[in-house]
Amino acid sequence: MNDAKARPSSSKGTGGAGRPKNKHGGAAGGARKDQAGPREADRTPLPPGHDLRALCADLLSLVRKGELLDGLLEAGPLSQRFNALEIKDRALVRAIIGTALRRHGQIAEAIAACLDRPLPQKAGALQSILAIGAAQVLFMDVADHAAIDIAVELAGRSRDTAKWKGLTNAILRRLQRERDAILARQDEARLNTPGWLFEAWAKAYGTDTARAIAAMHLVEPSLDISVKSDPEGWQEKLGGKLLPTGSIRLVAAGGVDQLPGYAEGAWWVQDAAAALPPLLLGDVAGKTVADLCAAPGGKTALLAARGAHVTAVDLSARRLKRLSANLDRLGLSADVVTADVATYAGGPFDAVLLDAPCSATGTIRRHPDLVLLKEPSDIEILAATQARLLHHAVDLVRPGGLLVYCTCSLQPEEGAAQIDALIASGAPVERVPVRPEEIGGLAGAITPAGDLRTLPSMLPDADPHLAGLDGFFVARLRRR
Repeated sequence: MNDAKARPSSSKGTGGAGRPKNKHGGAAGGARKDQAGPREADRTPLPPGHDLRALCADLLSLVRKGELLDGLLEAGPLSQRFNALEIKDRALVRAIIGTALRRHGQIAEAIAACLDRPLPQKAGALQSILAIGAAQVLFMDVADHAAIDIAVELAGRSRDTAKWKGLTNAILRRLQRERDAILARQDEARLNTPGWLFEAWAKAYGTDTARAIAAMHLVEPSLDISVKSDPEGWQEKLGGKLLPTGSIRLVAAGGVDQLPGYAEGAWWVQDAAAALPPLLLGDVAGKTVADLCAAPGGKTALLAARGAHVTAVDLSARRLKRLSANLDRLGLSADVVTADVATYAGGPFDAVLLDAPCSATGTIRRHPDLVLLKEPSDIEILAATQARLLHHAVDLVRPGGLLVYCTCSLQPEEGAAQIDALIASGAPVERVPVRPEEIGGLAGAITPAGDLRTLPSMLPDADPHLAGLDGFFVARLRRR
């Protein structure tokens, strides 16, 4: 994140009624203190709500140091504190940290406008405490006084930030007073998107589409699921929306594992765009299919559910354990192989699906921490890996068989450029253009070359939470 420079200013401003807010609130719970946060100056018990916001600030600090949010919540140093919360309070943590990440640029700019000089390095966790407070004051449907009072209390309890307690109060109260004016002047698409990413998207898709993509990243997305059978029936049971691609979309409340059909293995969570690559292999019933870089296994499950004999290959034994557990729940089977895909020597297969490691910029709406973690240099490194894996994947397909290559990236270097380079190298493959009827009629997602390119701004809906797709590139090739 490019932190904005801070300038203290007077507290005058206008009132703050009518600001845009999310519908996330709820009671805060007491979190466990068995894992380290900032050094505390005061060890008296925190009132309800403080521990929850402290956890949010600690999470944000670790993300800024390069940690993935999902990893922190699943098995990271703060996971015990998170998992000790009640379900409603875990949802509130996700809502607060999600808002702070999605709106990071606007928050940084708003705080900067309140300061005369940058916050000093010795301020420690103050930046995260301020960001968590500002996210609630500017964008969330929580009581302003509670958000401000808790942030001030948190600043006062750490030796690293105690001297900035008064400044914390002044900044957040000014944001409260001037909220409408602040939000009216901000360009949210540009502020919340790193410049190098926005410029790359504008070059590839046009400025208007780049802005539409950035706008979708500000909306918490829906839950998409793939079903083994009877999508119409499960749409009705779950109260969801059946997409033209065959996925079911819903806004889930509570834990996913509490929804009907989960325990019975009737469906699994998978973004609608991620479910498209297996469909481009056509009728796979009875065929041998290699799913390369397979974990966590959504595509493996879809192929197995369609009758393929699947070999799921991935380098990570830990992630393959999760894949196997998912297949067990679903009552599906596959040969699971722990191996480096770049040197895997199986096959030849009737078909190969390569979901190559990538920058994942197409999934920012689901993983807003990525905008703070990715750098332009990542693309070059990943593109070299993708080229190596793609060339090897060709060797695993029998003559006449199909190879589907995909990445969940919006960057052209990780998509069409890879296929163009492969064909130009003389590899024994040819493009097999995607047809609209294979992907639910999404003709606008088919490129002039016949590849599939989904964007977060596609699949519009009156409810923005039910709109959009992850950004995927998919190409289909036939081995000569």
